[in-house]
Amino acid sequence: MTIRVVVADDQELVRSGFAMILDAQSDIEVVAEAGDGAEAVEAVRRHAPDVALLDIRMPGTDGIEACRAISAESGCRTVMLTTFDTDAYVYEALHAGASGFLLKDVRRDDLVHAVRVVAAGDSLLAPSVARRLVEQYTAGGPRRTAGGPDSRLDVLTGRERETLLLLARGLSNAEIAAELTVSDHTVKTHVGNVLAKLDLRDRIQAVICAYETGLVAAGSQEPAPPRPAPR
Repeated sequence: MTIRVVVADDQELVRSGFAMILDAQSDIEVVAEAGDGAEAVEAVRRHAPDVALLDIRMPGTDGIEACRAISAESGCRTVMLTTFDTDAYVYEALHAGASGFLLKDVRRDDLVHAVRVVAAGDSLLAPSVARRLVEQYTAGGPRRTAGGPDSRLDVLTGRERETLLLLARGLSNAEIAAELTVSDHTVKTHVGNVLAKLDLRDRIQAVICAYETGLVAAGSQEPAPPRPAPR
């Protein structure tokens, strides 16, 4: 299966460079290039790609706004590019629905890997980064840490709740499989069920959900106290 990609950056050399790297891969096709966020949104509407690679800072409609529109209108997944290694941009990108975040000096192999990972439904943030980000991301939002996880998690089985907890700790599928003593295939099934039942786009949103619902308390890797059983 070929991964269809839109590349958006206001700097033509950067844009064409990324496009050349990706187009050189046998399993990736760059279907359009865009010079700003508005063009990127229109390109996604026209070509229905699997992944949009978006520069955060572009004239007019920037990458964050483009990401927000693309996430709301389609199933296209987004990877954000920036020269600025600051948490604020990561928070904004995640809030807009991005599935990945890369600096523009990313290595060729890492760029290709990122597109493949995001197209497969995963996210790009390393476990330590994910934990730090979600704690900041959820700091000002509604959370249920005192009374335990809220009712959103009631749709999960016990094993799926364990899987969500391990996702929140930043474990990979292989590490979750080892922790639960199950196969990688079984873990993929559990992760897929968690995302589907909670209506989440990817693992990053799953991690955020674990904090927002109180399954994990911010600043801790341990589960919050369980909710009392209904009388």
